[in-house]
Amino acid sequence: MSSIAVIGLGAMGRPIARNLLKAGHDVVVWNRSDGPADELVAAGARRAASVAEAMHAPVVFSVLSDDRAVAETFVDSGVLAQTPGGTVHVNLATVSPGLARRAGAAHAEHGVGYVAAPVFGRAPVAEAGALNVLAAGEHALLDRVQPFFDVIGSRTWRLGDRPEQANTVKILGNYLIACAIQSLGEAISLAEGAGVDSGQFVELLTSTLFPGAVYTGYGAMIAERRYQPAGFTTVLGRKDLHLALDAATDQGIPLPIGQLLRVVFDEAIADGRGADDWAVIAEQQPR
Repeated sequence: MSSIAVIGLGAMGRPIARNLLKAGHDVVVWNRSDGPADELVAAGARRAASVAEAMHAPVVFSVLSDDRAVAETFVDSGVLAQTPGGTVHVNLATVSPGLARRAGAAHAEHGVGYVAAPVFGRAPVAEAGALNVLAAGEHALLDRVQPFFDVIGSRTWRLGDRPEQANTVKILGNYLIACAIQSLGEAISLAEGAGVDSGQFVELLTSTLFPGAVYTGYGAMIAERRYQPAGFTTVLGRKDLHLALDAATDQGIPLPIGQLLRVVFDEAIADGRGADDWAVIAEQQPR
């Protein structure tokens, strides 16, 4: 039995911690609010009184929301100075490449290992232990945490020895999903304008030209105008879009579709759609 801590018990952190428990690991949990931790403690986890206490586990998974949360919790809090040398921190959050570099340097300064491992897959995929794990960091650290990745995911993609490489790939994946949603919204609008049944149109596309989870899942949501409950909100989608635009600016690479998407996301949020699934950006298309 191996000991692992999970920090952040939101929609993704809870099923990840639960699957680690089911696999027989000794799981320590910490969350800003007590409710999610209570549920896992009842299932056999141990509660940490603080982030610093959780960081005493030999391996720590964190599943926080954004750059600010990760920086406040780990990089700027002083907690790394209290963390035992040799601990490995695996950050599953979607953060900017810049923060990944900063976090890696801060961890190294205190002798703490740092691995970036954002994932592809929503909460139901996490519950099934079938996430795709995008991992980057020192090879020896990846080997050390691989048994835990095998519990939470169906495949681990080793993308390099620098943590920011994994975050770049995750950001680009989400950028391409946003592009697909935008193009689906445009095409469905035109099909409906011609009197074509949108459900049949999506079924045709996904059975022939565009099979796969993104076109099938989001196409059905758009055709049915089904944006609740949100698997990934418009606010979070805009956050990840801005990460892609910032990364492109850093590399001097234009993203013209990204600039269009910035306007679409801003309009959707201004229209009160921030808590809907990000597929709702399709509603910004003229009907």
